Amino acid sequence: MVSVTNRVNTSPPQNPRSLLQKERDQSAWDPVKMNYFLEGSQQRSEAVANILQSLERDPVLAVGPESYDETKAEQRETTARRIDRLMRYLETESTDDFHTRLSLVGITDPGLSTRIAVHLMLWIPAINGNGTFEQRNYWLKDKSEHIRDVYGCFGMTELAHGSNVPGMQTTATFDEETDEFIINTPHIGATKWWIGGAAHSATHCATYARLIVKGKDYGVKVFVVPLRDADFNLNPGVTVGDIGAKMGRDGIDNGWIQYSNVRIPRFFMLQKFCQVDRNGEVTLPPLEQLSYSALLGGRVGMVTESYRTIARMITIALRYAIGRTQFPKTGNPQEEQQIIDYSLHQRRLFPYLSAAYVISATAYKYAQVIKQVMHDIDAAVADSNMKALGKAINDLKELFVDSGSCKSNLTWITADCIAECRQACGGHGYSAYNGFGRAFADWHVMCTWEGDNNILGVHVGKSILKQYIGAVQKGKAPSNSIKFLAEAPNYTGDKGKETILKTPQDVLDLNKFARALEVGMMRLSHRTAGKLKQNNGDLDNLGPELVLLTRLRAHHCLITEYADRLAKHSDNSTKPYLELMGQNYAAAFVLQQVSTLFLTYNLIDSEVFGDINSDILPALAQKIRPHIVTYTDSFQLSDNAINSAIGKWDGNLYENYFNVVCQQNPPKNTHAPYSEILEKAIARGPLDRRDRYEKTGEAAKQLSK
Repeated sequence: MVSVTNRVNTSPPQNPRSLLQKERDQSAWDPVKMNYFLEGSQQRSEAVANILQSLERDPVLAVGPESYDETKAEQRETTARRIDRLMRYLETESTDDFHTRLSLVGITDPGLSTRIAVHLMLWIPAINGNGTFEQRNYWLKDKSEHIRDVYGCFGMTELAHGSNVPGMQTTATFDEETDEFIINTPHIGATKWWIGGAAHSATHCATYARLIVKGKDYGVKVFVVPLRDADFNLNPGVTVGDIGAKMGRDGIDNGWIQYSNVRIPRFFMLQKFCQVDRNGEVTLPPLEQLSYSALLGGRVGMVTESYRTIARMITIALRYAIGRTQFPKTGNPQEEQQIIDYSLHQRRLFPYLSAAYVISATAYKYAQVIKQVMHDIDAAVADSNMKALGKAINDLKELFVDSGSCKSNLTWITADCIAECRQACGGHGYSAYNGFGRAFADWHVMCTWEGDNNILGVHVGKSILKQYIGAVQKGKAPSNSIKFLAEAPNYTGDKGKETILKTPQDVLDLNKFARALEVGMMRLSHRTAGKLKQNNGDLDNLGPELVLLTRLRAHHCLITEYADRLAKHSDNSTKPYLELMGQNYAAAFVLQQVSTLFLTYNLIDSEVFGDINSDILPALAQKIRPHIVTYTDSFQLSDNAINSAIGKWDGNLYENYFNVVCQQNPPKNTHAPYSEILEKAIARGPLDRRDRYEKTGEAAKQLSK
């Protein structure tokens, strides 16, 4: 008999572990050092590793295959226990470390990270972004620091309104006699809907409602409305309910809220930018969108989540592809081929590996940018410095465009990645224990969360188009990140036929490729502006063009930041392999995704495009192939973070998978709880007996007399 680690075999089994280890032994670089680039610095990489280690060791926060068998009720209970545990870390860790912890928790338990992030990443930013210093100190330090006394939720979306925030219909009517606001849900469509935490957790809600003063509607503003009292009972006039089962993230208690003329003090309105005084005099903010700044943190966070989720999914799929063998190997029919060596498999998965690497740079950048922007706004308001506030507002607008572009497109890309990785693992990818099913269901909310991707794409595209028109027709400088739009006259009109990428090497040069994206935005904007004129200024009929414009901007953000980081990267042991990832992302991902636009607007010569597909992509794949294990190991994800039977570090995929299945479904349980139903159905006897033999020949003989 031939034995392996865990069981006895009577003939030699497949040995996927040895295939993975053989490739790991040939690593061309140190995965730990590569991770320094992916996380932004050695210090941050080490901090991430420490937190991953603590999550793996924590008896409450550690995850395993049992999570895939939990019911909705069990998920809710597990989430509650883990929130309690996370609160203890929140009390002792720095803000940066805790946010990193929350980001890492979100890899395998996004329901948990989202449920607590509703307070940390929506309630707190809503108060910070819209409250005065006194309000912020009261609600965030005195009342809800470390989630004590107050557990906040974020009441923006309604049953009849989501992306159209200015159309929200909950009202906040000022009563001058009592110096109070009356918060009311005037009809069922104004019911606050999808509010995380509302069903069971939240004590207070940052409620977005229409400010009504002296009969005048001043638009949507933010109000703190207590939902539950100190005994955790609902306050009079507040009605809440549970949204119920969802596609995924059932650990979140999403709920609905209806207000029946609930009275709150005037100073419960957040008045950093918009003020209402005792006499009902209203001071409006310099920019209405400032009240929506709370959403930007979520959008920026989704860029990081996209990176981490793609990294997890592609690691599982590629480790499986190395260990999985199928069909006779060419030239050696006695052996089976590793599926990673099929060119189609490489074409399916390698672009997503490259995407994870490229996204990592922008994820790190935006995490720093949003801190700076929000700090600058606070400082300008504190100093009453209108010039500084104006600059900060412009930076905020720029971040809205850039983060909105990336959020909408990266959440789509991640959803596609999960689906492709699942299918690339064949039937085994369909098993819940291998991680794809829960990941797919949990992720898809991101495509409509904090801005439906298409609607968000239209909004961002409008901003880009307006800046293009302002630059070309009015000589107004665009925002810094898209200042190249001002060069459009040099690349449009009679000059619109000039080819930008003239050779395959141009495609592989990230700076030249970024330039092609810029020219693509110019030429698409030029044509769209022409259509706008024909449509008498109706932007809403240009949705497809605007979304495409946003997609180009997202890829431009990613590639320019990655190229910039590469230029500054000093580790020559990893730099060539990072360059390879950037080239593959440009040629195998971006160019394929927007190929029609590249050909339509002469961004690439058709023959060059053909050469890319027939020659360059296979050549890139051939260079990437020997390093697949090291590329995925460089994400430095633990087995706890991967939480996939076929994706474990040791590569022993069949043993691991079989053991998990038997652990969660013990084979000694040979009778199902509903076995009696089946037994009776199978033993029901012949039809004649069940018909009491009334239709037999003997019965007919008697009855026909």
